[in-house]
Amino acid sequence: MCSLGYMEGLYGKYPRIDKELVKQYHKGLIATTCCLGASVPRAILSKGEEEAEKEFQWWLNIFGEDYYIEMQRHEIPEQNKVNEVLLKWSFKYNVKIIASNDSHYVDQQDSNAHDILLCINTGEKQSTPTMKEFSDDDVFSKGKRFAFFNDQFYFKTQEEMTKLFIDIPEAIDNTNHIVDKIELLNLKKDILLPNYVIPEGFLTQDDYLRHLTYVGAKARYKDVTPDIEERLNFELLTVKTMGFAGYFLIVSDFIQAGRDMGVFVGPGRGSAAGSAVAYCIGITNIDPIKYNLLFERFLNPDRKSMPDIDTDFDDEGRQKVIDYVVKKYGKNQVAQIVTYGSMAAKMSIKDVARVMDLPLSEANMLAKLVPDRAGISLDRVINAPMDGEKSLKEKEGLGADDMENVKKLREIHKGIDLQAKILREALILEGSVRGTGIHAAGIIIAPQDLTDLIPVATVKDSELLITQYDGKVIEDAGVIKMDFLGLKT
Repeated sequence: MCSLGYMEGLYGKYPRIDKELVKQYHKGLIATTCCLGASVPRAILSKGEEEAEKEFQWWLNIFGEDYYIEMQRHEIPEQNKVNEVLLKWSFKYNVKIIASNDSHYVDQQDSNAHDILLCINTGEKQSTPTMKEFSDDDVFSKGKRFAFFNDQFYFKTQEEMTKLFIDIPEAIDNTNHIVDKIELLNLKKDILLPNYVIPEGFLTQDDYLRHLTYVGAKARYKDVTPDIEERLNFELLTVKTMGFAGYFLIVSDFIQAGRDMGVFVGPGRGSAAGSAVAYCIGITNIDPIKYNLLFERFLNPDRKSMPDIDTDFDDEGRQKVIDYVVKKYGKNQVAQIVTYGSMAAKMSIKDVARVMDLPLSEANMLAKLVPDRAGISLDRVINAPMDGEKSLKEKEGLGADDMENVKKLREIHKGIDLQAKILREALILEGSVRGTGIHAAGIIIAPQDLTDLIPVATVKDSELLITQYDGKVIEDAGVIKMDFLGLKT
């Protein structure tokens, strides 16, 4: 579905854009007049009905029967005014109305937690006066903070939505018209390896990998015994069957380039050290046959997943290798990976305490009552059994002092004072995304411009593009992740 809030930005950027181009670019998409920030509602509020109607007609002319009036009812005065006009145009132009609700949190009781999260993200406190009036220029008054108008921005049930639009029941039914028009989009793609160009004289990447492997084997082993040959042939067949020859060639190429530039390269780490092919083509410097290391830990046809070769470079030389990769494959095909930092137990308490004006000393006291255990959650601290199966004592291994602190925290949580309220809100917000960063080692290399494959962003701290998918899901999007680790030692 295409929001006209976004489309307005597109036309503001390219005012002379052709209508037919819009139709082609958004073929199969559905346009709706949307929230107060969209172009038609903004025109109603700032330019008047007559000018806004021209805007409405313009969009209707482009999208025709794929144009809908999306109506929301959040008890906002400006929204009520807009809805009156849109309802009138619905009858005048025979445009279907669909009912929707702007949902920013799941449950209505999470409204205050959501407001606290807004304060955390904007560096404000809840005590700061709010500015909830509609502003056409998005400028907020000095001394006021952004806030939602009320607690109606939650995921409403069908029963609640039916009651909210009882005077326009067809608005609920019309949502099915859009559902029927939506084409399912499968975001998961097979891995697309960068286009590694092989030299003339070789038919496939597998042929070239086999050539490099046996050239390297003669240099590494001097005498390639039948046992070594059997091991290499087994590995090469596995690589060919799984379609990963290009991966080995790419990694070998940038490692060799690093060595040629005088960059120190590590001997290999993890399961990749079990590959004799990797040893022969210079990816690792540990002989897996000599040390009886298992190749199956690295690649296994019964569990098809991308090979994962972590490569250590000296801290100063790492950037030289990355620059080489950018030059070889193109700046638009190489990116760093975003990381999403979430609010852990202690941090959620401190953040909520600051927003709710709890003195720093009391906030630190509450945070210190949470046991110092990696990955322990506030939810577990407050709600998990103290003893027995799956208890804090058994699972987290808490000692007597920690258990005493947990008891204190639970007593405070049961109260009605400010500290109790902070703990309850911190419980709701724990795990929420607090900010973004850049993965310390991960680099994406794609066979084409990344903008054709995944959403990317730019940041002031890096000259490379940054993916908007994090490392846990990036390979599901069809791009390959390689780890360039920098070591000072």
